[in-house]
Amino acid sequence: MSSTLVPANPSDVMVIRDVTPNVVTLTVPFLRFGKIPIGGRGTIIRLTSGALAVFSPVALTPEVKSKLESLGNNVQYLIAPDIEHHIFISDWKTAFPSAKIIGPEGLPEKRQAATDEKIGKEEFAVVYKPDTKRTTAVGPDFDADIDVEYVDGHANKEIVLFYKPDKVLIQADLFFNLPATEAYSRVPEAEKPKPGLLAKTFMSAQKVDGNGQKRLLWHAISRGNRPSFNESVQRIDTWDFNIIVPCHGDVIETGAKGIFQQVFEWHLKGKK
Repeated sequence: MSSTLVPANPSDVMVIRDVTPNVVTLTVPFLRFGKIPIGGRGTIIRLTSGALAVFSPVALTPEVKSKLESLGNNVQYLIAPDIEHHIFISDWKTAFPSAKIIGPEGLPEKRQAATDEKIGKEEFAVVYKPDTKRTTAVGPDFDADIDVEYVDGHANKEIVLFYKPDKVLIQADLFFNLPATEAYSRVPEAEKPKPGLLAKTFMSAQKVDGNGQKRLLWHAISRGNRPSFNESVQRIDTWDFNIIVPCHGDVIETGAKGIFQQVFEWHLKGKK
């Protein structure tokens, strides 16, 4: 159930930070499988129009509401970036009923079938699919500021955004940048998780240095449709980003393009 996946006291542990004047991150602790501290992150994007787009919404705390008000409080787009990151969509849609919900194929059906009381049955305004992903329109102001790549070759069906005004790449599970230092920076020392062998093994395979994550992406994550995955990664590489905001792990604010190219080297070349 969703209650086991989110912190009980989000106001006490969330880190709200301006990465750029128009990109704000909402970072929280999160344990994958209840054991692995990968953290979680939502991102608020202020478009040139003044409208706000929220990528992978997290808990809508009083502090988040205050931040939204400081940004104009005009939430018009709610992006569920893959089939996993959607638990708080209903809370945000209730607070901002005019906002469009955006997500990948399969997620609307998954939410319709869910029995978790936190997951509603709201309609999606935009659903990304492989055959229409290059022509899908979200909204004039959104489309003017943001390039989108639907990585349907990823096991989780990832929607990746490039916010052009501030040169920021925003993604959910395309790749991780562990350890999740920022996510646990407000957690009392005595309450921080102590990773066991399983957690340490997983985390070592989700770093941006070394070859662990590179191997995982090539041999596991992309194996269902590697040609499509490669095409998506190669398109993302054409974007002129200098910051990467992942949902799991720390934000990459230095050398982001080079790190992306190192992690996806084999996909960019089209072969291992």
